[in-house]
Amino acid sequence: MRMTRVWGAALLALGLAAGPAVADSSPSPSASGDGTAPTRAGTSFRTATEIEQGQQATASGSTGDYLYWSFPADIGQRPTVKATVKLPGNHGSQTWQVDVYDGLRRRQSCQYGAATRTVAQGAATVELACVLRTVRSWSEPWANDPLPGTYYVRLTVVDLGASDLGQPVSTEVRVDSKDIGGAAAVDGSLAKPLVPGIAVKSGEKKDGSTPAVLSSFGSDDGWSAGWWSSRWVWTAIGGVLAALAGIGGYALTRGSGRPSRVPPGA
Repeated sequence: MRMTRVWGAALLALGLAAGPAVADSSPSPSASGDGTAPTRAGTSFRTATEIEQGQQATASGSTGDYLYWSFPADIGQRPTVKATVKLPGNHGSQTWQVDVYDGLRRRQSCQYGAATRTVAQGAATVELACVLRTVRSWSEPWANDPLPGTYYVRLTVVDLGASDLGQPVSTEVRVDSKDIGGAAAVDGSLAKPLVPGIAVKSGEKKDGSTPAVLSSFGSDDGWSAGWWSSRWVWTAIGGVLAALAGIGGYALTRGSGRPSRVPPGA
């Protein structure tokens, strides 16, 4: 009976502690389809069009243009960038590429996905994808690890025939993230996320003009602090199970506590 109570308490503690960890590993919610998704792209890092994760952004352009979007990514997220280019009916072989840069404009490598793809003559569309590494809360200065802040998407054609240059195309870009949680947690955190212009306060100057803000993502309290992750939950679970195992082992080995009977005539 005593062991039944011990293991019942262990299972109850495990269930209560695992609840936040399971919730932490669920995918990020998609943005609501309220029709406010951007319908154009920027032409440089400074003019990149801001999109939220889960939005389906669209834009029209020409082959040879550089198209830019930006999106926020926070600690523990693994962003996936998908781009679709709808090509004109009469074109030759083309190679398209999607690149992702962080807030310091460092190109981020893709874990997997076809970030560069060549399509044959007359193909209707080309689809590209780039799955980034998990965003970390802290990194060495010399490393190229993804850190929380603004990320830039650049879409362009990198190889085509001279006759295809300038032909109209339409594009679709979408960014989604999977929350990895404590599996990728590290000690330490950034003082500020890598958001260009985060130190610039939007407001009106004396001459009536408004100072430029390179990105409006995030706020002082809109980013993860960096110290909490689900690994704290699993550490607590391990401690509880170790304590209960010690109690159970003691209960099994301590005996009844009564003196042994002395044989008659001893």
